[in-house]
Amino acid sequence: MAKRKQRGNGDSDVYPRKNKVGKIIGYRGTYWVHTANGPKRRYVSGKSKAATREALNKARADRDGGLVYSADGLRVEDYLRRWLEDSVRGTVRGTTFERYEQNCRKHIVPTLGRVKVKDLTPAHVRGLYKEKLRTLSPRSVRYVHVTLHKALKQAVLDGLLPCNVTEAVKPPQINREEMNPLTPAQAKTLLEAAHAESDRLEALYVLAVTTGLRQGELLGLKWEDVDLETEMLQVRRTLTTAAGGPVLSAPKTRGSRRSVKLPQTASDALRSHLERQLAEIDRVGSLWQVNGLIFASEVGEPLNRRYVTTHRFKPLLKHAGLPQVRFHDLRHTCATLLLSKNVNPKVVSEMLGHASIAITLDTYSHVLPDMQDSAAKAMEEAFS
Repeated sequence: MAKRKQRGNGDSDVYPRKNKVGKIIGYRGTYWVHTANGPKRRYVSGKSKAATREALNKARADRDGGLVYSADGLRVEDYLRRWLEDSVRGTVRGTTFERYEQNCRKHIVPTLGRVKVKDLTPAHVRGLYKEKLRTLSPRSVRYVHVTLHKALKQAVLDGLLPCNVTEAVKPPQINREEMNPLTPAQAKTLLEAAHAESDRLEALYVLAVTTGLRQGELLGLKWEDVDLETEMLQVRRTLTTAAGGPVLSAPKTRGSRRSVKLPQTASDALRSHLERQLAEIDRVGSLWQVNGLIFASEVGEPLNRRYVTTHRFKPLLKHAGLPQVRFHDLRHTCATLLLSKNVNPKVVSEMLGHASIAITLDTYSHVLPDMQDSAAKAMEEAFS
């Protein structure tokens, strides 16, 4: 019988983890670190041997570089600060980092900051969520949960904790935000009002209603993304708002990177918008910020999303005598108009940039009963 390979007394190799029936459910590797209380064994784990070996090599490198620290006396506040700097900064979008940092500083640390990481329990986490639900919405508390879960997941991968206590706690349910799409008549009133007022953002509203692009996608469009001859539009980036101002970045998902066919109304609006923008460039001359953005300020700078909603869109709604809907409801308006006209949901899903058609059907299920009525009538006519 072959002899089992001996592991060294120092750092071991990777070995399989098995469940009660002997089935391999993952892999684990161990290594040693020196702490004030003597040597401590640490663990890394992964779904495959290769992934675990890579994590083990990184853990050893971090240890040798002085990045490994003991969790024995480590408080949540100190760990989160190290986690943000060592594991998060530079690996996510700037706006995502700001959200994590804000959740840690404003919500997690004031409540759990002085608790030792190794003493953290599900009861601590439930207490945090319960306290925050008094002042925050369920959606905001869920973001707090996501932040803490990611931080403690890294602690488990680094061998600081044996398990992630947030996995034993159910985050609050999010109530779906009520949609308020405009009716076809209301949408027409909105666009007519923008045209009558010679609103410099008229084309923005036309594209929002006719293409269903998200606000950030619209404000991130450049002229290089549009071909007015073929009437095609490419979604290649989105505009987000960070602490330092507007930021252009690539869409988060593969489905968000898409091509959209422009209706004639949108193409005409873009041509008029281009003429208006060229006149603005001539007027301000060298003060114009050259960045190729379709929708920009009077001097070419990226538009602030909040400014567009609060100071341009809302007043236009009021002037047109329309309900004070959100800008995002123009996207819902596009989707409901298309689905109510029996456009294939798969086409609508791709147009909106949804990750799957299931999201489209779930989001706009309120439109489907009318479509089912049409299908039933069509079937009846086929056999009559």
